[in-house]
Amino acid sequence: MAGVRVPTDRRTTRNGTVLTAAAVVVGAAAFLVPGVWAFLRPRSFHEHVAMFDPFNLHLLHDVGAFQIGVGVALLGVLVWHDALSVALLGATTAAVAHAVSHVLDRELGGRGSDPWVLSLLAVLLGAALVLRRRRCRADQSEVDEP
Repeated sequence: MAGVRVPTDRRTTRNGTVLTAAAVVVGAAAFLVPGVWAFLRPRSFHEHVAMFDPFNLHLLHDVGAFQIGVGVALLGVLVWHDALSVALLGATTAAVAHAVSHVLDRELGGRGSDPWVLSLLAVLLGAALVLRRRRCRADQSEVDEP
């Protein structure tokens, strides 16, 4: 399941790659900046961006967690050309931040098991990511051998 590269005209690839990479970086920033802001400074984010009432700390933590995951996935695609690796990177990042959100906000409600279940999901996704990256490196080693 390694990433497949489609041969194209070199001029198109160079221009298209630069433009695509620039769009990915802008997109990542568009998710990461408000995501980190909402996660780390939810009250400030509410006052300046999400000016809907009532203020909901946990909602903004969760919104930030998932936006961070999308932003990290966008950056991941600049490094890895394997879709499953990138998807697992984004999902793991979001799952870790979501679990942290539930730990921070455990006094606000929810089930007592939420932080544990969400942490387990984050560990599971992280383990899948590690295994996938190992497989990709092994597949690449086989291709690189003479």
